[in-house]
Amino acid sequence: MATDIVAQLADSLAKTEVEERELSYKGQGRKLDDAQSVEEIVKEIKDFEGLQALRLEGNTIGVEAARAIAKALETKSEFKCCYWSDMFTGRLRCEIPPALNSLGDALMLAGARLTVLDLSDNAFGPDGVKGIENLLKSSTCYTLQELRLNNCGMGIGGGKILATSLIQCYQKSSAEGAPLSLKVFVAGRNRLENDGATALAQAFQLMGSLEEVHVPQNGINHPGVTALATAVKHNTGLRILNLNDNTFTEKGAVAMAQALTHLHSIQVINFGDCLVRPEGAKAIAKSVAEGLPILRELNLSFGEITAEAALAVAHAVKSKGQLEKLDLNGNYLGEDGCKALKDVMEDMNMGELLGSLSDDEGGPDDDDDDDEEEDEDEEEDDEEVDEEEIEEEEEEEEEEEENGSIKLSTPASASRPPDVSSFLIFPSPDKLLKLGPKRALLIEQQVDVSDAAKTAEAFLKIASVYKEENNDVKNAVLDSIDALLRKAFSTPSFQGFNFVSSLLVLLGLIKSEDKVRPMLVVPGHLLALEHVVRQDYFPKENVAVLQAFMSR
Repeated sequence: MATDIVAQLADSLAKTEVEERELSYKGQGRKLDDAQSVEEIVKEIKDFEGLQALRLEGNTIGVEAARAIAKALETKSEFKCCYWSDMFTGRLRCEIPPALNSLGDALMLAGARLTVLDLSDNAFGPDGVKGIENLLKSSTCYTLQELRLNNCGMGIGGGKILATSLIQCYQKSSAEGAPLSLKVFVAGRNRLENDGATALAQAFQLMGSLEEVHVPQNGINHPGVTALATAVKHNTGLRILNLNDNTFTEKGAVAMAQALTHLHSIQVINFGDCLVRPEGAKAIAKSVAEGLPILRELNLSFGEITAEAALAVAHAVKSKGQLEKLDLNGNYLGEDGCKALKDVMEDMNMGELLGSLSDDEGGPDDDDDDDEEEDEDEEEDDEEVDEEEIEEEEEEEEEEEENGSIKLSTPASASRPPDVSSFLIFPSPDKLLKLGPKRALLIEQQVDVSDAAKTAEAFLKIASVYKEENNDVKNAVLDSIDALLRKAFSTPSFQGFNFVSSLLVLLGLIKSEDKVRPMLVVPGHLLALEHVVRQDYFPKENVAVLQAFMSR
């Protein structure tokens, strides 16, 4: 394993240039209404030999402008990646399907083979899904690996159209001997509800290739959760499962716990705000204890879990050598339960892995059983309530169209503002971005650079969220580690060689006498290190130490 890591590290550090085959107009805020307004873009697309990716995020594109861009894409057979999130702000909903149809038709005509299709934050509803329906069914998407449709307001209808399209794509691609093997599916905040989730579950089960599933905040109750549980157990390579802020209750949690026993590659489980309740948490704990060998993160926060169930979860993670975070915040533990949980984690030498318990709700109320019965009754009436909500939403959408604009969907509940401590304990790209433009300063202030080991750990935590394909995240990571390490190496008491030693231990390249557990190495660690060793603040003698290990 160490040899493989060294080889990756050596290869990464050996790279001096990265070939750019991408055109980006990201975040330029252009209002592109007609062919004339995109003349420059069209020319650059036509002149770009071997174009593989086009970024249009953060602009607003009309029907005629989309047709002109599409015309330029018709000859780009090497095209692979559509980064087209947030590009219809202020457009009438009726404008979006023809714009998407034009772009999709061009890619099909070009014979492109897509790997990434990102249309997040476009709030186009079911009609928008119809705009990509033909594309999804075509050979252009037989090679699709990432489908990102976060915050698009698809609703139940859009979810069903999407599911049918994916199923047909799988069937047609299988007939040609190259079945669709989608790896990443993102569709948070889409009001999919039970019917939409159940339809998509059929597609997931058929493909069996998913490595990441993100469907938070979709109003899914136990029937939809159960359908998803049945589907994910057929995706044995699943690494990340994020169902945050849906409603499991005990029935859904038990079904999902049974599915987890099949997922030996799972690393991140996010069932926060899912109301898993005590029996659901115990079922999940049993599955964790009996399997999930490389689990890194388990989030069961805000789930009405009692102290007894929380302790069962804590004991379940005892043997998880790669665990980095256990989140049980916002449950019904009470003061004594919180103390008992902390004591158990400390006794297992895992105290630092337990997240904050600052939002604990205290002991459960006496009328919990009555509340649970009421919740079950509410679930039985979901269908009737959903129909009323859908009618209200349709009326709102009609008003928005009459006013000539589209209102972007908003989260069902306001998210809690992230802080540096939360990010460093449980890092994610979203948390890093939400720290705002002063994130580098905030991180620099938070980390004690007099401790070389803690600095090395913070560096790897930040680097772990690095995404080469996302410039915002990439720049945020590099800015943050530059600020942190520049401060560290300019501090007289900072021991540079100790930092490098700690880094090598955490990367699994050398063993520690203190039995420090190595982190799970991800590409971000290597790419961030490649950047760091080229900076003027990084001592050349430390580069030599790294090279010594790479040469073995």
